Amino acid sequence: MSDVVISVKSLAKQYRLGMVGAGTLREDIVGWWYKIRGKEDPYSKLGETNVRSSTGSSDYVWALKDVSFEVKKGEVLGIIGKNGAGKSTLLKLLSRVTAPTSGEIRANGRIASLLEVGTGFHPELTGRENIFLNGAIMGMRKSEINAKLDEIIEFAGVQRYIDTPVKRYSSGMYVRLAFAVAAHLEPEILIVDEVLAVGDAEFQKKAIGKMQDVSSGQGRTVLFVSLNMKAVESLCTRGILVEDGRIVFEGTAKETVNAYLKSDQIATNLEYVPHDVILGEGVSVLSGRVVNELPIFMSDDVNISFTLRFEKTVEFHLNIHVISEEQLHLFQSGCQPFTAEVDCMYEVNFTIPKNLLNERMHSITLSMVKNRSKTFLTIEKVLGFKVESDINIEKLNWFGKTPGLLKPIVSSSVNMLK
Repeated sequence: MSDVVISVKSLAKQYRLGMVGAGTLREDIVGWWYKIRGKEDPYSKLGETNVRSSTGSSDYVWALKDVSFEVKKGEVLGIIGKNGAGKSTLLKLLSRVTAPTSGEIRANGRIASLLEVGTGFHPELTGRENIFLNGAIMGMRKSEINAKLDEIIEFAGVQRYIDTPVKRYSSGMYVRLAFAVAAHLEPEILIVDEVLAVGDAEFQKKAIGKMQDVSSGQGRTVLFVSLNMKAVESLCTRGILVEDGRIVFEGTAKETVNAYLKSDQIATNLEYVPHDVILGEGVSVLSGRVVNELPIFMSDDVNISFTLRFEKTVEFHLNIHVISEEQLHLFQSGCQPFTAEVDCMYEVNFTIPKNLLNERMHSITLSMVKNRSKTFLTIEKVLGFKVESDINIEKLNWFGKTPGLLKPIVSSSVNMLK
């Protein structure tokens, strides 16, 4: 018998933006008529590659296009790529949550999937009742579920709340119980999306250990999507890199992570001048820059400045998100909210304290929040810079800390220019 448990051939998924169905009854009927005759849907010939950061001329987009791969029994496959690349769409197709536009999926075994917080849970039922409900959906007998019940509850760590409706659970409790159910009800194939990021560090360690046990110890197959490259390297035996709905690289986990980091490499970009002024809620980002002269050392404060113009009165604050070259979100900080005046320019300054960032590349993502609640503009990797080492790290350990682990106390100021 073949040891291939998942076979995907020429898989594709098309969506029409802003529409449910094809958009008109006529188009829906035409698509249905072609399908039952075994012919290609004429609307599947339309559409563009799904590049989320650019505009297009077609309402049809390919979330996935011509995706083919195989997964063997006991293999842990890591699926990585940028946000919007098509990873979650692929998992939904494999989990049969949605149907493909074209292509073929063959799976040999029972599939359990954890795609997002609360998937498959009924909010009015208790945690215990949802365990039995999910087990029944997977085709398990009540006696089989009972045999695993105590182990599931203990692993999830929600003993006190197991007879409470899950609508009262936090997102972390949801994920704990959902993962425990998916991993312990003995699926041949376990599919896990990046929801583990919701859990705390202790749970993530337990979950990764359980996935390793499921794959190596029990010979089951795991498909794992995560933006945590360290977790992908340590857990997965093989990886695929998805970009704009297509598989662009396939290899070992380490090779795939390196290909991803290389394709998404942080470039040194000390100044930001938009090609066209970015507007949102009457706010224009005119420029941004890292004020420091090169090289930037670990013992230097990192000074960052942005210039904004306002077309109307609005209360807002600016956030900076500091991202490492491993694509880890290190921390974020924002200026104090203030009300800008009409037709005025403002300079917003941030100072990242010395000895906070490690020796590596870093990028800055910018986001703006209106009225203390609504994020209305995000610009990814607006700035990039490298921090060089000039410090004996052992000398910093007198208070038990190392660079990169200090409490990020970032100072900021806002100055009106005119």
